[in-house]
Amino acid sequence: MLSNDKKKELVEKFQLHETDTGSPEVQIAILTERINQLTDHFRVHKKDHHSRRGLYKMIGHRRNLLNYLRKKDVNRYRELIQTLGLRK
Repeated sequence: MLSNDKKKELVEKFQLHETDTGSPEVQIAILTERINQLTDHFRVHKKDHHSRRGLYKMIGHRRNLLNYLRKKDVNRYRELIQTLGLRK
């Protein structure tokens, strides 16, 4: 689970304007952080299949948001994946 401080830090880093908290960039950044935390969790708890299902749902949601952003504005999409380091 993300702490409020970490979430606030991500929102401030990826927001498009002063009151932005729900743009695709912010949502993708928060989901990426949660996915990374769960991935570390599974290195220790290999048999936690219930949480793994939640991880797969988050990955799918992030994929849908990335597809939306790519269709809407390719430059913002490329900048975001570069910043988050999603594509190798």
